[in-house]
Amino acid sequence: MKKVKFKNPGRAMYALLCAGLLAVGIASVAGYKAAVNSVTDGLITQRDEADIPDVDYSAVDAVLNDVEKAKEGSASNVPSAPETEENVLQPQIDVNSELNGPLNEPEKAPEEESPSDGAYADLAEGLEALYYEQAVMMPVNGEILCAYSEGELIKTSGGVWRTHDGIDIGAAEGTKVKSMTSGVVTDVYNDALWGCCVTVDHGNALCGCYYGLSPDLEVKTGDRLNSGDVIGTVGNTADIESDSGPHLHFALKYENRWIDPISYIEPMK
Repeated sequence: MKKVKFKNPGRAMYALLCAGLLAVGIASVAGYKAAVNSVTDGLITQRDEADIPDVDYSAVDAVLNDVEKAKEGSASNVPSAPETEENVLQPQIDVNSELNGPLNEPEKAPEEESPSDGAYADLAEGLEALYYEQAVMMPVNGEILCAYSEGELIKTSGGVWRTHDGIDIGAAEGTKVKSMTSGVVTDVYNDALWGCCVTVDHGNALCGCYYGLSPDLEVKTGDRLNSGDVIGTVGNTADIESDSGPHLHFALKYENRWIDPISYIEPMK
C-alpha cells in the first residue's frame, strides 16, 4: 500500500479534527429529535387509549360563576344579632328643643327699630328750632341807605358832622323787623333822636340796637327771642335821620364797641 505523505501534517490534523466534531454534532441533533418524537407519540397513544375527553373551558367558567353567586347568597342570609340592652339605640335628644336652642345657630342681633314718622317729625322740629336759635340774619331785607362809617365823621343831610355807628336799611313802613339771632330783650324805650328803640342781648358780649321802629312793638323787656322772631315794624320815628325816609337803623356792639353789622352777619361781602 502506498503511503500518502502530507506536505504540511499540522493542517491535515486540524482538518480531520473539525470534520469529526461536525459529525458528532449532527448525530446529537438527530438523536434528540428522534427521542422527542418518540416521547410525544407515546403520550398521544396513551391519551387515545384512555379515551380522555377534551377540556370544555366554557363549562369551567359556568361552574366558577355558580360558586360566586352561592357565596353572595350565603352572606345575605346571615341572621342579625338579637336585640339586647347594649345594642338597642337610646332615645334621640332633640338638639333643637327650646331648652338647648338651635344647634350651631348663632344668636341674631336684635333688629334696630326704624324711627316712626312721628320721630322724624320731632327730629325735624328740633333741628329747625336749633337753626332759629343759632342762625344769624338781616333784620330787614332792603337797600343799604347809609353804611357803617368805621368811626369816621360823615355829614348828615341836616349839615351835622357825626359818626354813623350802624347801617340804615330802607324799607316800607310796616315791614316786619326780626331779631338778628336768638337773645333776650334788655330794653324798650323812646329816644328824642332815635325814636322807638329796642336793644337785645344776643349773647357772647354782643348787643343789637334796633332804632326808628313804629310804636306798635311786639316785644317787652325780658322776652326771650329766637332768630327771626318779630320785634316790631319799620317806622320813621328817628328825627336825626328823618330825611332818609322810612328805614331801620340797625347797630351792633361787641364788648361795648361798635362794629360793622354787615361784616358780622355777612362776612363774605
